[in-house]
Amino acid sequence: MATPLAGIRVVELTTMITAPLAGMMLADLGADVVKVERPEGDPFRQYAGTSYSPHFAAFNRNKRGIVLDLQTADDRAHLRDLLGNADVLLDNYRPGVLDRLGLGPAALQELNPRLIHCSVTGFGSRGPYKQRPAFDSVGQALSGISSLAIDPDQPLLTGITISDNVAGMYAAYAVLGALIERARTGNGVRLEVNMLEASMAFMPDAFLNVGMHDLVNDPYTRIASSLAFVFRCKDQRLLALHLSSPEKFWSGLVSVTGRADLLEDPRFATRDLRVKHYHALRAILGPVFTDRPRGEWMTALEAADVPFAPVQNTKEVMEDPQVTALGILRDLDLPSGGTMRAVQAPVLWDGARLEPWTRAPTLGEHTQDITAPENAGAPEDDLQWP
Repeated sequence: MATPLAGIRVVELTTMITAPLAGMMLADLGADVVKVERPEGDPFRQYAGTSYSPHFAAFNRNKRGIVLDLQTADDRAHLRDLLGNADVLLDNYRPGVLDRLGLGPAALQELNPRLIHCSVTGFGSRGPYKQRPAFDSVGQALSGISSLAIDPDQPLLTGITISDNVAGMYAAYAVLGALIERARTGNGVRLEVNMLEASMAFMPDAFLNVGMHDLVNDPYTRIASSLAFVFRCKDQRLLALHLSSPEKFWSGLVSVTGRADLLEDPRFATRDLRVKHYHALRAILGPVFTDRPRGEWMTALEAADVPFAPVQNTKEVMEDPQVTALGILRDLDLPSGGTMRAVQAPVLWDGARLEPWTRAPTLGEHTQDITAPENAGAPEDDLQWP
């Protein structure tokens, strides 16, 4: 079993996606993650009209769950007991909330000098926006991500959560670094990660384009530079191509499509010119792909070693032969009985999947076990790191 963080206890004061994703990533690595919820539970539990939504289950596997009402002195004392023996605290409160609970930086340092505290916020702990509420669409819009995806003439938000997810990933990355530093120094550290900065850091090239070339990216800048396309085929199915920079992919596409005339077109003589005339090239190739069904195009493109993929919905992805061969999907038990297919951590550790593999907890499922006086200490297999 691959459990590299066995013996590390993480206390989560989190809701929704950002910090819960960070906690789940640490739990996937074997940390004992205790998710603390208020009596009404994480709001994500109620999505999709159930008390155990797929949204909640997706970001809270491999954790234990307890309920504490932090408005009461007794439950605040339980939390202090947990933190006194924890290695990591994750929270995604707005700035100042922990201070009002008597758990500001100085209090945490006094309670547990070895504690690594990672605070995940929308906008950081200073600046004019620090007390604003923040969700994924806010982070995407403010950071510039949305400007690279939205057609300003027909504005419509689409797609997945990005700002939430990358903030959680950067938080997990920071915690792992802090654990290594603590192994050397014996001291905890306070970490701050915010959605705005994480979203900007996720697309650094767009900002360097401004600084180096005075170029403000738009929704087609990266696509044109990558010579990436999506075409509708004869059977109405969608097919994606990504030619990147090697010349062999361009010549392979020309060969497959039977459009040798494109090699003589001065607009497409070099990669830079093809990028410059991206929209003209797309307009020429689009009708070509309507001549044959997607499967035929895929066979021809694979034979020519041109990068391609069918545009698949999530159900189709789960049935894809490459996904099946990799084994990333695994049955996960449901609290009501039965199982659901879920995505595991995309990491192999000496060829094996990470463990443990347990479902997200029901509300307060482990409260009695964890808050019992005899269980307030560190996990039995504590690594006793310095």
